[in-house]
Amino acid sequence: QVQLVESGGGLVQAGGSLRLSCVASGGSLSNYTMGWFRLTPSKERELVGAISGTGDSTKYTDPVKGRFTISRDNAKNTVYLQMNSLKPEDSAVYYCAGMPMGWSSVVAAWAYNYRHWGQGTQVTVSS
Repeated sequence: QVQLVESGGGLVQAGGSLRLSCVASGGSLSNYTMGWFRLTPSKERELVGAISGTGDSTKYTDPVKGRFTISRDNAKNTVYLQMNSLKPEDSAVYYCAGMPMGWSSVVAAWAYNYRHWGQGTQVTVSS
């Protein structure tokens, strides 16, 4: 059973940067599509970014395009989310998620398609 553990959240001023990490245990992530989600005020899990198993394909939600970058290191079984130019509206609990299937930009957008989830890490951006 794959388990995911996020780290790297915290408090940062607007305009600052954070890098989130998601480390997997219990299995290889190399064939997994991975995503980063955040919890909206209405308690829905919104896709922030997703990445294919090889790292060749990525997808981002419009508000973070050009500011956030998702990447992965399969040798380390780790997925990252580099967040730059942070804004107060980026404040949320961020979750790492994985699904054991190949890349589909449409499928990757929806939380209900992901099988494995981390516990979440809080990101707070002060103005």
